Amino acid sequence: MSKPLHVLLLNGSPRANGNTSIALKELENIFHTQGVETETVLLGNQDIRGCIACYSCKKNGKCIFDDIVNELAPKFEASDGLVIASPVYFASANATLIACLDRLFYSTSFDKTMKVGASVVCARRGGCSAAFDELNKFFTVSNMPVVSSQYWNSVHGRDMGEAVMDEEGLQTMRTLANNMTFLMKSIALGKEAYGLPEKEPTIHMNFVR
Repeated sequence: MSKPLHVLLLNGSPRANGNTSIALKELENIFHTQGVETETVLLGNQDIRGCIACYSCKKNGKCIFDDIVNELAPKFEASDGLVIASPVYFASANATLIACLDRLFYSTSFDKTMKVGASVVCARRGGCSAAFDELNKFFTVSNMPVVSSQYWNSVHGRDMGEAVMDEEGLQTMRTLANNMTFLMKSIALGKEAYGLPEKEPTIHMNFVR
């Protein structure tokens, strides 16, 4: 591989040093020992509005709201992998994060095929699997392989710092980072040898007649 692998990590928590951050730092430590470059962006405390379906991005190549979403677009394009992490609110991800992801994925036209994706969720008790499924859908609609671990990618904690006591959750994060590194390296080698998978022209349909 000619250049180091790079992972963009998006922290959907409003807390810079909360439990979601603890989970991401566990991933970052593994990535760095494997020679993978990382950049983490805190999103949950930012003012990010949702998509208004104006389709300006299809004309201008970027979202009409010139905020962090447009700043993330080139970082996402240059990355080999994307980690999306969120605390769980009412069995779903942080709404600010979802607003960002809706616009980021829709407004970027570059090919995301074989960029590797992983989602991470953090909850006091329940709702992790619902939020985990919600975040993974951004990858599976974009031809992005989704990384698994030894358990669903979650850590638990309520008060700030409690996630450090979730030994199984932190081990799940370490396994996730190792699996993600292996998959990114394997895809990089595969792209050099075989290129990307062939694609048919996209077919769009609706069921209103």
